[in-house]
Amino acid sequence: MTEKRLFRQKHPILTGFFILGIMFILFWGGITFFIAALTSQTQKTDLFGAHEGVGIVDIKGIITDAEDVLAQLLQYRQSESIKAVVVRIDSPGGAVGASQEIFREIARTNSVKPVVASMGSVAASGGYYAALGAGKIMASPGTLTGSMGVILNFPNLEEIFKKIGYKNEVIKSGELKDLGSPGRAITTAERELLQRLLDTVHEQFVNDIAKSRNLAVEDVRAIADGRIFSGEQAKELGLIDQFGNFNDAVALAANLAGMATETPKLIYPKEDKFPFFKIMAEQKLNRILQGLTKASSPVLSFEWTGD
Repeated sequence: MTEKRLFRQKHPILTGFFILGIMFILFWGGITFFIAALTSQTQKTDLFGAHEGVGIVDIKGIITDAEDVLAQLLQYRQSESIKAVVVRIDSPGGAVGASQEIFREIARTNSVKPVVASMGSVAASGGYYAALGAGKIMASPGTLTGSMGVILNFPNLEEIFKKIGYKNEVIKSGELKDLGSPGRAITTAERELLQRLLDTVHEQFVNDIAKSRNLAVEDVRAIADGRIFSGEQAKELGLIDQFGNFNDAVALAANLAGMATETPKLIYPKEDKFPFFKIMAEQKLNRILQGLTKASSPVLSFEWTGD
């Protein structure tokens, strides 16, 4: 009886784990090789093919992350086959940082080729902020927009903690280090600090609206108190350019780009056929988990909550 056979008989569990490990390595290696081959093949060809058209970017739901939209805009900006871009927005807004990132990238793209923002049912707060980067903004008369303000929510669970007998002990290096702790109400000093922070960010919003829409800062500040507007009201105030649906926005973008047709080919980002394996391969699980826990943490937001 050989030594290997004796080892397998004496240590069946270790042997099983060893075999499973080898199988996993081979399987994972095959998946990684397949994804790498698929990616390299895609990179060798024009992502959008030889057909000219209008690139479409969708911004839907609450804005929590800008990465995908930024990547799409960069691809469209660099592709010679994309002559113009339509950004379709149906969003109540979201995180301040992400909204500002998208706004900047849309403006950067608009400096290279025409970008038209098409508002759907709702394009408020951060959704409207993103639209400001476009050369033209279109909406329906009944579109809900505006809500030009900043909000920050903190949960106060102090009374609940008292009822269940929970007490949170904090050791901190500075007076404001535990600002926003759910175990107590915020202090006067903390409230004043947060108000200054929100006022600063709100002023950034006001200035970008005034600059993008060629409006006086004082006029924008007078209406940027968080109120919402219909598309009709927004047009009267100079917040949008004209009425129109998605097809109208495509036609306008094609016209601005000097295309021969008002019904050009619509080009959408290619869908990932293997999203699970791509996520695993690119090690994005942490990003997903962070997204799932965002609701439990205070986030500075350009968002119309309807509360």
